[in-house]
Amino acid sequence: MKKKILVAEDDKAIIDVVKIILEDEGYQVFTADQGKVVHKIVTLNKPDMILMDIWLYGEDGGKITKQLKANERTKNIPLVLMSANNETEKITKEVSADDFLLKPFTIEDLLRIVRKYIRS
Repeated sequence: MKKKILVAEDDKAIIDVVKIILEDEGYQVFTADQGKVVHKIVTLNKPDMILMDIWLYGEDGGKITKQLKANERTKNIPLVLMSANNETEKITKEVSADDFLLKPFTIEDLLRIVRKYIRS
């Protein structure tokens, strides 16, 4: 059974690239560009990992992270924030995300962080 990853990102080009890379590695990838879609996908598909941009259409990725980490059913899903924001490390701690990935990142950076939290 394929491991499931949710990529929540408002930049379609980044979504497309990350999705291709992760699918090539054998993961099932769900994508969302809005906060309300993130909640729906998490509820319906319970991903094994979430990669989330700090800024999404309609909702702050940090706020969504806080909500997911406060929820008993979703708090143990590894959640990695992705951003070019120079405050990303600080925000990661404030919202209880598991880790962060600074943009721009390489394919190796992306796969390293995914493998850190998902064992095949």
